Amino acid sequence: MIQKSKYTEFIKSEAKRLGFLACGISKAGFLEEEAPRLENWLNKNRNGEMSYMENHFDKRLNPTLLVDDAKCVISLLLNYYPDQFQKSDSYKISKYAYGQDYHFVIKEKLKELLFSIQSNIGDVSGRAFVDSAPVLDKAWAAKSGLGWIGKNSNLLTQKVGSFYFIAELIVDLDLDFDNATTDHCGTCTACIDACPTQAIVAPYIVDGSKCVSYFTIELKENIPQEMKGKFDDWAFGCDVCQDVCPWNKFSKPHNEPLFNPNPELLSMSKKDWREITEETFKVVFKNSPLKRSKFQGIKRNIDFLQ
Repeated sequence: MIQKSKYTEFIKSEAKRLGFLACGISKAGFLEEEAPRLENWLNKNRNGEMSYMENHFDKRLNPTLLVDDAKCVISLLLNYYPDQFQKSDSYKISKYAYGQDYHFVIKEKLKELLFSIQSNIGDVSGRAFVDSAPVLDKAWAAKSGLGWIGKNSNLLTQKVGSFYFIAELIVDLDLDFDNATTDHCGTCTACIDACPTQAIVAPYIVDGSKCVSYFTIELKENIPQEMKGKFDDWAFGCDVCQDVCPWNKFSKPHNEPLFNPNPELLSMSKKDWREITEETFKVVFKNSPLKRSKFQGIKRNIDFLQ
């Protein structure tokens, strides 16, 4: 027991050293409560054309199918809230996309954390996950006490709101588990009322196929005409349900240099966006999440917004 607590303490202090905002630990096992919810969500086609969300259904719900003999899920949060923002006369991009692609930034930190665990604790097997594998990030983070899942289906915390990334290490090591926290959304419906496309179809249920982020990032075809005029100038992603959340009054700027925006991005006006060339796009958004939509995708979104 003493050893287990010592290992747990070590991992949490290492996570802090690497710049993570928080670290919580939960027991690896089948997510019983989430299984029917996920099935229902998929059956109603709320994933739209994100067909990858239907893949690996069992693995999404059971981390022991991802890591042999997995004992626990170490959930980690990394802040991305910026200290500078785009100018008001601009097409908007989601704050998480201001800097370098978070997949690479976080993967490096997770590798270092796993290496540190193996170097100091011994023969530990594990895998790192950042949003690109069949892991229900928010469910695990909530289970390990890092926050609660709010009415906008984002993980929320009382101290720092919701502008952070979630990642995991699934390991075959026995550790002390954290307890889930309570829901503090109360009677607030700010996110539901503010959603530009009414994608939050009920408290705690988001129809992914109606979300501005889905249309501007995931959808590869033309954006449906009935959405014209509803995007509130969002060209890549959408932060509305986070921006209006009262808990985000407590967001603090991150301290990760790789998430700092290219100064050119912050100074771009709508005119600059409309006239952007592929060459400029490649320079300003080098290693950026915007590369996912590619130049053509961003052009399509901006044309749609005019």
